[in-house]
Amino acid sequence: MRILLNSSCMYSAEYANHELAQLLITTATSWGLALTDDQLARFAQYAHELLLCNEKINLTAITEPEAIYRRHFLDSLSCARFWGDTPIRLIDIGSGAGFPGIPLKILRPELHLTLVESVGKKAAFLEHITRMLYLDHVRILSARAEEVGRDSQHREHYDVAVVRAVADLRVLAEYCLPLVRVGGRMLAPKSLAAHAEIDAANSAIQLLGGNAPYLENVTIPGLETRLMVVVTKALPTPAAYPRAVGVPAKKPLDPKT
Repeated sequence: MRILLNSSCMYSAEYANHELAQLLITTATSWGLALTDDQLARFAQYAHELLLCNEKINLTAITEPEAIYRRHFLDSLSCARFWGDTPIRLIDIGSGAGFPGIPLKILRPELHLTLVESVGKKAAFLEHITRMLYLDHVRILSARAEEVGRDSQHREHYDVAVVRAVADLRVLAEYCLPLVRVGGRMLAPKSLAAHAEIDAANSAIQLLGGNAPYLENVTIPGLETRLMVVVTKALPTPAAYPRAVGVPAKKPLDPKT
């Protein structure tokens, strides 16, 4: 079912203020990332449309423009620090309102981006916002990650898979690693509590073809320290993975049992 979202084509000056633009510029520059005026305008429009559409669809619990810039935009852009060579093909699993995929596409317009979102209304928002921001080479799949991971068009096709979903790292690895080519990377921004997940996840990640994850702290001004989990794909993922829809979340991989 197609869902139509009626909203303005122009971003509001309320969200395009100097302070928010400067927050993006300053933080991105400290990470070695450059942003143009056009990119800043797209971020401003994105914030405006997100809040406008959030009144009709439950897209985010974050409803203050400054918080959107910190917790959505900068948290997403931090992924670019860890993807190695700039990827050609990137997939965002459980994209929701487009994070982290769309901010990364704004940063690197040449990306071929695939957004995976199983909730129809959220997928409709992704269609809407990519049209409004004039983003090309974006594909939106209203499907479950397990289905996409078994599709030959997508399996082991991507340079980078990103995921911000709140789930056990073993689950996220089973969603992402089947989609990543050998030599590519899985990136998962997490809270510092993810340290406790690493030991349990190591064996599962190795089973799925990944090297041992490494972790780096990410500092975003005004927020608690975050953690980036980086996994490099070393070997092809066995054909048995991902398992059937719903199984990874219900029964996270535990190769020791």
